[in-house]
Amino acid sequence: MREPRDFARNVSQFAIPKGSGDRFSGYAVVGLPFSSGHVLALRRIEASSVVESYTSVWHRDPKGRWTFHQNVPPEQSCPRYFGAAISENTREPIRIDWKGSRQFCVTVDAPGEIVWDVRLAPTPATRMMNAAASAMPTSWWGKRPVLTIMETAARCMLGTGQMNLTGYTPNGHLFTAAPRLVWSIAESRATIRGVDTGAPAPLPKQAVLGDFRLPQRGIFAIFTSTLDGQSSSGANV
Repeated sequence: MREPRDFARNVSQFAIPKGSGDRFSGYAVVGLPFSSGHVLALRRIEASSVVESYTSVWHRDPKGRWTFHQNVPPEQSCPRYFGAAISENTREPIRIDWKGSRQFCVTVDAPGEIVWDVRLAPTPATRMMNAAASAMPTSWWGKRPVLTIMETAARCMLGTGQMNLTGYTPNGHLFTAAPRLVWSIAESRATIRGVDTGAPAPLPKQAVLGDFRLPQRGIFAIFTSTLDGQSSSGANV
């Protein structure tokens, strides 16, 4: 199997999923909690029905306050769907620098000022899940029974805690997420405005945004997703 960096650099392989609603394809750190109570997540969208491409970094502080950083207007990116639960969102340059085939650094420029190093690794569980996903017919992706199996596998095999691959965002959009390939996060360190977040560690209470639950252990994924429906609450953009 190709390495994560191979997927990240081969932009042409990411295609907009078929269907209705807003559709996306790219890669992500689905979520990563730290011992200090901070939570970080990354979305790198390479193909979209909304905007050509963008990067978004999600940050939840130990008090539960969410800030979303993105390099495009918020109405064209993640706050479009999650804004009702966000305390602040910003537009600023974000860089993803690959240091090796399984290692990269995410930098959010000031005023957000996040420097986040991530090292990925395959495990027996991710190899098994990726082999099963690679053999799955394309028509199966997005079907509720398949997503239920994937949610259970993530919880039991990867230690993510409860996962919802479909549900409603804080702004009332119905989301469906399909992680096509996954790797575990073997090691990570981050500083936020110069403060170290500590080592990755599960939270006493799992972080959530609407129905979307961020994993208790870090997961990197090549994914597709769709979001349907009108916003039912303020977008906070």
